[in-house]
Amino acid sequence: MSTSEPQRLDTPNQQHSFASPRVLRWGQHLVTAILLAIALLRQVSAHDAVLPAVLVSILFASWYSAGFIPQAKVGVFAEPTWWLALLLGIWIASLFVSAEFMWLAFSLWLLLGHQLPFLPSILWSVVVYAFTLLAPYLHHAQLSVAAIAGPLVGGLFAWGISRGYLQMERDAQVRTSLVNSLVRAQQEMADLQEELARSQHEAGIAAERTRLAREIHDTVAQQLSSIGLHAKAAEASKESDAAEKALDRIDELSGQALTDLRRIIAALAPAELDSQALAGALDRILENFKADANVDTRLDIEPGLPALDPSVQIALLRTAQSALSNVLRHAHASIVALSLSCSGDEVRLDIVDDGVGFTTHAGRMQTSTEAGGFGLNAMTQRLRELGGGLDVESSPGEGTALCAHLPIHAAKDDS
Repeated sequence: MSTSEPQRLDTPNQQHSFASPRVLRWGQHLVTAILLAIALLRQVSAHDAVLPAVLVSILFASWYSAGFIPQAKVGVFAEPTWWLALLLGIWIASLFVSAEFMWLAFSLWLLLGHQLPFLPSILWSVVVYAFTLLAPYLHHAQLSVAAIAGPLVGGLFAWGISRGYLQMERDAQVRTSLVNSLVRAQQEMADLQEELARSQHEAGIAAERTRLAREIHDTVAQQLSSIGLHAKAAEASKESDAAEKALDRIDELSGQALTDLRRIIAALAPAELDSQALAGALDRILENFKADANVDTRLDIEPGLPALDPSVQIALLRTAQSALSNVLRHAHASIVALSLSCSGDEVRLDIVDDGVGFTTHAGRMQTSTEAGGFGLNAMTQRLRELGGGLDVESSPGEGTALCAHLPIHAAKDDS
């Protein structure tokens, strides 16, 4: 019948408030003790049935105390209805000993209003009131207006206080439940935020690794591939001039590779776009390709192209580098044409060669990826991340045409 609130929920104001459930509970015990003492003292002072009065007082006090000792809540003590029923029985018996014990009715009304549901508490309160009227009549054979009105007013007051006390305890339980729910929700939110931060961190690491892999593939890896081709050409050449020219080209490519690698490590913008526009960068890589492959090249740039986002320029530049690398290694072409144009809200980069071509089904594209690194799949993935795509047209013996298209303003990836 006694409850305890979690200490972590009590504030200093609540702990010292006269309206707290704890204070009211101890006030109720104090009232019961005072009323029992008054009844016993009045009976002793009357020198009438002193021993029965003392025994009844001890029995009432013991049973009342037993109901509020948590360690004693076993058997019937665990059920307030049985405890109250026996307490009422002891009180009714005490009324036959002395009418003075009717003083305890006030304490019983407090208990009934607090321990029982609404309707039963009213019914039993009426029973207690009836015995407060019956006791004076049994002992003195008379019933005054004061004996009728006094217990009525006291009973109503005590019952109202007990219901308010009960509501306060319920409010405290609801408050405790809400606070605990908020604490759990806060902990769950913190766990979710931590998990989200971890996921974002891992996604960022994966995205950065992919970006670095593509950057290295499109710059350093291709330059190293060209160095290898020139080294083989110099080794196979029997003319000193051709070998010297190949060595000079190797030296130039190694310098570019070192520069690009340093800039990638420093997380700077692509080397080709630092000081010149996309058109100039395309012209430079096409000149390098021409020097490496000994094929004719042509570059067509549509006049009046709108300003492009840096991400769009980088994607188109890397696509051109990767495509030219594939042409150098596989196409055996005699001419390569590269054009940059704008169509509606898209920018297009077309790369056409007259090489050996290939079959453009999924299996062949997958094979090219396995054989040559990222290949067409890497180009397609890069362009799709920005809302564009890559169209490939090729057939054996008829060359290859690639069309990379992107929105002028790249779509942001929200994933």
